[in-house]
Amino acid sequence: MKLLVLSLLLIASSMSYSCSNAQSVSSKKILIVYLSRTGNTKAIAEIIQANTGGTLVALELEKPYPADYQTTVRQVVDENESGYLPPLKTKIDSIKNYDVVFVGFPTWDMKLPPPMKSFLKQYDLSRKTIIPFNTNAGYGIGSSFQTVKELCPNSNVLEGFEMKGGVERDGQLLAIKDKKRSEAETKVKKWLQKIKMVKQE
Repeated sequence: MKLLVLSLLLIASSMSYSCSNAQSVSSKKILIVYLSRTGNTKAIAEIIQANTGGTLVALELEKPYPADYQTTVRQVVDENESGYLPPLKTKIDSIKNYDVVFVGFPTWDMKLPPPMKSFLKQYDLSRKTIIPFNTNAGYGIGSSFQTVKELCPNSNVLEGFEMKGGVERDGQLLAIKDKKRSEAETKVKKWLQKIKMVKQE
């Protein structure tokens, strides 16, 4: 009898924790900031928004990168070597009101793209939860997630998400569409559940 009572108490306690945890997640104000050149990172950002209810913001530069891929590659390499941070056209006045900030970007030069470095350095993200997500040409995240942690030393940086997108070098641009978008939706939902960031219905 005592064992039965104890078991019921444990179950009730577990349900109570689960409910309070869900409530805290759903009450958080979420911002989803992304940089996307070919639309793949944007596709992941949209899927995250659909599942979290966050506010979506695209990072735009005062001076956009050249349309030519190889010219942009050379420019990014130069910016990474010199530490140059391109000025952002995008302005977020209410950053202090957000509890959780998803930051999405492609892998450029196996590093975090300079515009995302600009964003992370420009805004005070202390005491916020930061969640990176990435699309790449199949070579992985490089040092990008580690750089996010380094640029957000006073933030809680959670486990990130990455997925292969297009290969712009080979003329493959938006790859996360149709069947691949459905695959991405499944993967993103599983990741969001793992990090307890799914919107409560």
